[in-house]
Amino acid sequence: MKNRLITVLALILIASLFVACSPSVEEPVDEGPAVEEPAEDETFTFGTVVKSIAFNWFLRLEKGVLEYGEASGNTAFMEGPSQADSAAQVQIIESLIAQGVDGICNVPYGVPENEPAQKKAMDAGIWVVTHEASTASGDSLHFDVEPFNNCAYGEEIMKEMASRMGEEGQYVQFVGSLTNATHNEWTDCAKAYQEENYPNMEFIGKFESKEDQEVGYNIFKDLLDTYPNIKGMQGSAAGDVVAAGRAIEEAGLNDQIAVVGTSIKSYAGELLETGAVDLAMGWDPAQSGYVCNVVLELLAKGEEITPGMDLGVPGYENIIIEEGVNGAQVIYGNAWIKFDATNMDDYDF
Repeated sequence: MKNRLITVLALILIASLFVACSPSVEEPVDEGPAVEEPAEDETFTFGTVVKSIAFNWFLRLEKGVLEYGEASGNTAFMEGPSQADSAAQVQIIESLIAQGVDGICNVPYGVPENEPAQKKAMDAGIWVVTHEASTASGDSLHFDVEPFNNCAYGEEIMKEMASRMGEEGQYVQFVGSLTNATHNEWTDCAKAYQEENYPNMEFIGKFESKEDQEVGYNIFKDLLDTYPNIKGMQGSAAGDVVAAGRAIEEAGLNDQIAVVGTSIKSYAGELLETGAVDLAMGWDPAQSGYVCNVVLELLAKGEEITPGMDLGVPGYENIIIEEGVNGAQVIYGNAWIKFDATNMDDYDF
């Protein structure tokens, strides 16, 4: 019996030593989901969509897009239909969504027509910034970028045209499209300013050039037949003043009709020299292409965009942010330009 007890005690001692020498097993600690820090060298892909790649205006805008890509190290490119067409723009946006780009800068031909595609891009996690779309719905974009306050710009065009008309007489307005938000804001504000300040001027009507110089040219020729006393013309699309200027020059009316509107030297230069077009206004499209992509990059990096911020692009050193009429957050710069025959070589594009 004594021997059996000694044996049991020995077995217990051996078991205790085995447990003491075994490695301990700790319960895993739940540290929560891993947080992935953004890589410092992370790059992005941004696609810019324009009304049409057939226009010098947007070829100039592409220069800014490509310069941004080169300076930033991000992939930045521009696409657009061969003719200004909202349905074609929507198809391009759909393609960019399928490609999985990080951001889209869209310059819509028709703002409402482009909004569903922009919303689809946002739902897919793509940042959406627009240009020339300050009247867009707030849920169809993250920011709209404008070179200046559009109403102030329209009023400035009216002041320039009215002074050349002697503040009296009939005038007409042209827009690229009746659904183009920016063009209609310019013309509506110009007309309101005229009614308030120049009672002796008479508004004839607003006409749609469809962003086509031949369409605008034929419309203006008909207007000269119907309203032979026209003294002023406001253009919105870059080719509108050119279309009117051609008709005016053919009719020998260079000194009788004031033509003022948005354009660039490569379109309006020759007619500025002859006086068929009096003054061109606008902004450098290259700056718009560049700054639109800067905004996309800031959004993609999760950085806050605030009033007074310097976006590092001329004319956008002290931005203003306001809510548009339909809820869009609009970034305004201070980047407008004016040129006639005396200084157009300063804006050689």
